[in-house]
Order: sequence, then structure tokens, then C-alpha cells
Amino acid sequence: MKVLKFGGAIVGSAEHLKKVKSIVEAEKNPIVVVSAMDGVTDLLEEIVEEASTGDSKSIISRYEDLKTRHTELARQVVPADSQSAALSELNRLYAEMDSMLQALTIFRDWTDNILATFLSYGERLVSVIVGEMIGARVLDSTRFIIAEGDADCGYSIDEETTTEKIKAAFSKIKGAVVCQGFIAGTNDDEIATLGRGSSDLTAAYIAKVLGAQEMQVWKPNDEFMSADPKKITSAYLIEHMSYEEARELSINGVGTLFSDALTPLAEAKIPLSMKNICNGNTTMISAVSNPEDKVIKGIASQDDCVMYTFSGIPSDYLPRMVSESAMVLESDHVPYTVFSLSAAGGSFSVCIPVEYEGYFNNLSQSLTSMNACKVQTMRDLASVVIVGENMKNATGTAGKLFNALGRNNINIVAMNQGSSETSITVVLEKKNIKKALNAIHESFFLTEYQELNIFVVGTGTVGGSLLEQLHSQKELIMNQNGVKLNVMGVADVSKFILDRNGVDLTRYNELLKTEGKESTPESLKKALFELNAFNCVFVDCTAAPAIAAMYLDLLQHNISVVCANKIAASGDYDNYINLKNTARKRGIKYLFETNVGAGLPIINTIGDLIYSGDRIVKLEAVLSGTLNFIFNTISEEIPLSKAIKMAMEARFAEPDPRIDLSGKDVIRKLVILARESGLKVSQEDVEKNLFIPDDFFEGTLDDFWAKVEKFDAEFEEKRKVIAAEGKRWRFVATLDEGKTKVGLQAVDSRHPFYDLEGSNNLIIINTARYKDPMMIRGYGAGAAVTAAGVFADIISIANIR
Repeated sequence: MKVLKFGGAIVGSAEHLKKVKSIVEAEKNPIVVVSAMDGVTDLLEEIVEEASTGDSKSIISRYEDLKTRHTELARQVVPADSQSAALSELNRLYAEMDSMLQALTIFRDWTDNILATFLSYGERLVSVIVGEMIGARVLDSTRFIIAEGDADCGYSIDEETTTEKIKAAFSKIKGAVVCQGFIAGTNDDEIATLGRGSSDLTAAYIAKVLGAQEMQVWKPNDEFMSADPKKITSAYLIEHMSYEEARELSINGVGTLFSDALTPLAEAKIPLSMKNICNGNTTMISAVSNPEDKVIKGIASQDDCVMYTFSGIPSDYLPRMVSESAMVLESDHVPYTVFSLSAAGGSFSVCIPVEYEGYFNNLSQSLTSMNACKVQTMRDLASVVIVGENMKNATGTAGKLFNALGRNNINIVAMNQGSSETSITVVLEKKNIKKALNAIHESFFLTEYQELNIFVVGTGTVGGSLLEQLHSQKELIMNQNGVKLNVMGVADVSKFILDRNGVDLTRYNELLKTEGKESTPESLKKALFELNAFNCVFVDCTAAPAIAAMYLDLLQHNISVVCANKIAASGDYDNYINLKNTARKRGIKYLFETNVGAGLPIINTIGDLIYSGDRIVKLEAVLSGTLNFIFNTISEEIPLSKAIKMAMEARFAEPDPRIDLSGKDVIRKLVILARESGLKVSQEDVEKNLFIPDDFFEGTLDDFWAKVEKFDAEFEEKRKVIAAEGKRWRFVATLDEGKTKVGLQAVDSRHPFYDLEGSNNLIIINTARYKDPMMIRGYGAGAAVTAAGVFADIISIANIR
């Protein structure tokens, strides 16, 4: 035999009730427990309160509508041959309600028993409809569910009497039975209610006493998810958990299961199935959790909490105050957590959801006046609870939780581990709740993929190519590497767009024009900090000093930085060190692989050598793809000025080629390599041997072109001299025993630089371990390869390389 409980959202829907009929008919002699329709209990209570004022006019329309809803539902779901009986019984109950309301309006007073009796009609009306629909006998739950206590302190089930009466009531009944949840009788033959949501408790006691094979609770949704699906799109159904895990999640706001119902089920070891009537999804709750399951089974959260901290309490009173607080909150089914119990300091804290604040205010005043202690209130908080029985046997769970929060710059206000070792609760600022849930859920659950929330600044040649690659490779990266790339923001020189769910990369230029907001360093930071996304990555594809100046603020807010911009890594040395140290301390990334060699793995390789204890002895490199292209192109037919223009046409050179020709770009790259090798080097320390006269860099760009064309003949004469010697020019950066220099060198055919083609880069590294040099060679310029290098840095943040 099974006990099937159907909640208010199901019994109020004709569509759902037709499914209920099929479900019941598929079982052998089930016991069906029903709730009132959603909202009906609240409405009945309002009707009693308003009727007792003598004003019946204000409630007539709502009261008549309530009766009509039940009558129409009966006509829709009850078979034709049973409708007369169903409507007759409904009318009988309506008449009883009419009489009670008339008396309330006249006498303008009501007792707890009168209120409970009137509220009981919500369940009674539904039980008539369901009973006639499935052709089952309807039993009055007040005859066998017996409550003890009173309305002021709350009713609980009298277990001994209830057990006897359930056995007696069901002993001679054959076939399906329908009874009401929520309502009970008392030993004084009055009617009581067991609290909102307590229909689950009624069903659980019946299941326990009669030794049911299983209890089922049917809902129109998936009740137990790994996290709130409204906040975590990747939340999934929990298929199995223990009674203790279900209790912890329920009391902390997950689903609508009445947590007290788990106690009788656990005592009798009766499994509970939480079922979705729309899709058949099931969460099975039983005595044990699978030890092979994840350490954490689910995450509960409360979005708006208040925390009271009581201090200055005499040590003799402290246990009593804590106990009294817990007792009051538990009796009202208020989810709460006690934090920071300190006997030495005479203090403790209690955190509750704001909507339950009224339950605690009177108690708080009583405690403070009785014991002359002080109370401090903190608002705008939220709580997160991770739940899992396997925590008992796993090490590092709390550390993993704190790391996930810390990595995303989320401060913990208070924390507590439950005495059963199946839960850890943290309190944090309300503004961080969604970010925290995403970070925790990904850390504990997302084995299939990791999400990165990306903001790209710069839509020029490199930035545009990167956005194209992110769009075209998104699905492949997800399937191949398990990384979800969510480009949530794009900015150009004047506008930015931001969408937490992802920017449409097929039309970002259009969106920037039509929906873009003003793009400044301050507006970008403000937008990012307010969005407060988890696993956030800021990508700089500009050459702007103002954007580079943002990095420290971003890192201090736990936003990783990936940049093609060389300014920060080659600029002020103290700032460079501060950026790297800030990223390391916060467990995030500051990556700039493309600062040298575009997509070539130069910086990472040097880093790996240094981290492994090696030492860079000498480094020689051709680091400018633009200059290498120019020197490979110059010939008797192609003078210097034309080669420079060809480099610009091939998009190797900057719009102002003087940036490349001045050697500044190579100097910056050499400084970065020297710093990554462990040296304290600045641009001023680099010895320069340039091939363009200094005065060429003065004046306008037109002035430069006029001068360089006059320089063509002189430069060609020099080229012919080295060509006759079998040599070629290369612009070389050198690091040798701590000394740095850049300049034009003539190399012969024995040198590795001699055959360097096109815009290729080549770096030669001698280390204490590598006596024979290590060489890294490949394209060192171009939007596509630079964007690919930036892309690789982004992917590396997900720790897959």
C-alpha cells in the first residue's frame, strides 16, 4: 500500500486532477491525502476576520467565487454518474459555511476552534471532489489525526492516540481512501490545524502507522534541485538523498516539503518520492545517501536576512537564551542559524529571513530586557547553506567553499557547521548572493563545464578577431574542453554594452551603436562591479594607457585580467609587481602572453623554466614581426619606404609606423621578458642601437614620410654592403647576464636569425640547464594569431592547460 499526497497547486487544476485519477488507478488501494486549493486557506482566514467585524459585504464576492471554483472543478473532473452526489455534498458543506459566517457576522467574535473549523473546509471541499472523481471513500481526518497543545503555542500530533485511531479507522476499509491533510481533532473533540504545509505530516503519520510501502508527494514542479534554478541556470534535479539531507534543505527554504514529515518516515524507514506530475521527474528520499555521490547534495539560500547579535550576557544565562531562541523559532517553523556562540564573550548571533522578523522581535525585546544585554542588528544579508551527508567523511569541504567565495571576492560575515555535520551555513552581503551561488555550484557540481564571464574591451583588428573566434569556437570549446564562454560585455573607444546572459556576437557593432552606453574607465569599472559576475575575465585588446590603469582595481575585485596591451607589464616596475602579486594572492589570473610574440608560447615557457628553478643565462630574439617583414622585403627593387607601406597594407604595422620603427615595441617586449626572467628592469635600462635617425620621429606623419623617402638611397647602400658579405639585417633584442639591449644586427647564414621569413619571430634561450639553446619560432604579428593567443590565455583561466 502507498500513501499519495497531492498539494494545493494540483488539486486546484482540472488538468492535473485528470492525471491524479490515472495515478491513483495505477496503484492498489492507495490512501490519498489532499490539501486545500492554493490560496484557499489564506482566503478563508481573511473571510473569518472580516466577517467578525460585522461587514459581510466586503467578503461576499470572494466567498461566492470560492464556492464557484469548487463547483466548476467538480463538474470538470467528476464522472457524470457521480456528479449529483458530489454537488450535493459540496452544497451541504457550503450550507455549513454559510451558517458559520452568519453567526460570525452577528456575534462578531470567534474562537480558535471556530477558526480551525472554518479553515478545515478548504480540505473538506477538495476531498469530496477527489473522492467522487476516483470513486473512493472519504474519511474525516479529524477522527484519527489527534493533536495536542493549543493554538497559542501550536499543535503537535499526539502520537499514541493518533496511532490507535489510525489503526482503527483503516482496519476494515478496502479500496482507495481519500482524507484531508492539515486538519486534526483534539482530545476535547474540537478541531485544530497543524500548521501551513502540514498535509505532508498527515500523510507521513498514516504511512508510518500503516506500514506503507512508500509515500509519494506530487507537485507541479521539480521540488528538490541542486540550487535555485531561477538563479542558477545549470541547476539540476537531485535524484536521491537521505532524510537528513532533505530535512536540511527543506528547513532552509528549498521546496515546500513540510520538514517535520520526515521524522515519522525516517523512524519507520519508509521511502519518500517527490514527484513532478508534469514530467514524472522523481527525487527519492530514503534512509541513506549514496556514499559515491558528490560531497554536496544541494545548496539552499535565503535572499534577504537579518542577523541579531546578543552580547554582554551573563554566562549563567547564555545557554538558556540560546535554547529559548531556538525553541521559539522552531515552533514557528522559522529557518534560522545560530552563529558565534561564545561563553567567554557572553554572546551569540541568530540569522533569520527578513519575512520572519516579526516572530523574533518580541523575543528579542524580552531577552534584552530580562538579561540587560545589548543587541546589534545587521541587515542586507543573505545566507547560503551547502548540504550533504558525505561531508562527514570528506576533508576540505569548508576550504573548498571558502576558496570558491574568496576567489570571487565574496566576504563571509558569519559561518556555522551543523551539529550533524551535514551542512555548512555562511552569511554574506545580499548583493553577492547570485555570484556566490554560481561560484559554489560550479565549484561543487559542474563537472561537465566551467563558465567564464568575459568582458572584451577593444573591437579593432585584434579585438574584432577575438570576438569572431569566441563566437565561432564557443560550441567546440564547450564540447571539447568543458568551458562555457559567456561574453557578457563588449566595449569600443566610445561605447559599451553589457548583458549578463551574453552579448549577441553576430551584431555587437550594431548594438554598440544603438544601445551602447558611454565607455570610460570609470563607467566600465562601475558596470562590472555592479554586475558582480562570478569567474569574471576582463580582456584588454587596446593599446590605451587608461585601460591598463584599470587593472589593479579589477584584480582587487577578483576579476581576472587578460591583455594584449603591453603598457602595464612593461611600464612602472612596482605596478607590474603589484599586479602579479595581487592576482596571486587572490587566486585569480593576470595574463599577458601575447605581449611578446603574439600567439607564440614565449612568456609561459620562460615562466615554466623559472618556476622549476632554472635560470635564464642569455636570450636573443627577433620580436618584431613588423620589422622582420620590412627587412625581409627590402631589396634593390623595394626601398625602405615602400617596404614600410607594404607592412602597413599587410596589417603588420601600426597606423603610425614610427611606433614600430622606433624600436619602442621591441624594448617593451624585452623588458617584459627580462622581468619574467626575474630581473628588475625598466625601459630606461635598455641600450638602444636604432637604424632610423632620431629627427625622423619629430613632426607629423607626413613629415616622416617625406624624410624616410629621402633616406631610401642611403639605406640601400648600407644594405648592399652587408648583402655582399652574405649577411642580412635583423632587429635583435638581447638579454645577456642581466644586461639588455636592442638594435640592428647583420647576421650571416650560420645564425638562426638569417633564414627567418616574413613576419616570423624567433627567440633563442640559453639557461643553466639548457646549454644547447631552446628555440621558439613562428608568426609574431597579425590580428588572427594575436587574438588566438589572447583566446588561449582566456581558456587557461579555466585551468585546463
